[in-house]
Amino acid sequence: MTIAARHSLIEDTQGIAFGVCMAAVSTHVLTHMGFVAGQTVGIAALVSYGVGLPFPLVYFAISLPFLWLGWRRMGAAFALKTFISVASLSLLTALLPRWLAIERIDPAFAAILFGALFGIAALAVVRHGGSFGGVSILWLWLQDRTGFQAGYAQLLFDAGLFAVSALFLDWDVVSWSFLGAVVFNLFLAINHRRDRYIAT
Repeated sequence: MTIAARHSLIEDTQGIAFGVCMAAVSTHVLTHMGFVAGQTVGIAALVSYGVGLPFPLVYFAISLPFLWLGWRRMGAAFALKTFISVASLSLLTALLPRWLAIERIDPAFAAILFGALFGIAALAVVRHGGSFGGVSILWLWLQDRTGFQAGYAQLLFDAGLFAVSALFLDWDVVSWSFLGAVVFNLFLAINHRRDRYIAT
């Protein structure tokens, strides 16, 4: 019988910090291209474009209500790590345009880059006991309770979100955005498996 090893504080800190950095770069690419995404990031991007508010502010505001569910369903440690991840990502996303300027990037590559980087980021944070908040908390809770893969649940939700996005955005933007969401969700569905990674 294999006994799961617990992550130390320094391992959790490093893992979450890495995830936040990768997520910040990916969302910088996303907003630079005017793309949307799935889940909370996609909702925040759509609202940000529609009302003209900064993406980091909208993302943080949308994520906050779900922290209560995270605490009730997943525990105080999960809720704390999620809050740290969400707050850090919001701050870094606000600062990153001062440090990293994107002059040109092909839409197809931008979509794949966003999906891969955000997939790596989400996996890192989830494996260290947190998440990037929002509706992803529902899918993680569902996976833990039923075994239904979080990535597949997100893919279904994203299909509905992109259908709504198509009413407001150009079709080419929605198409490239959907490619990024597919890359992200497949990455998470394939790699986020507790039977292969048992550290807690």
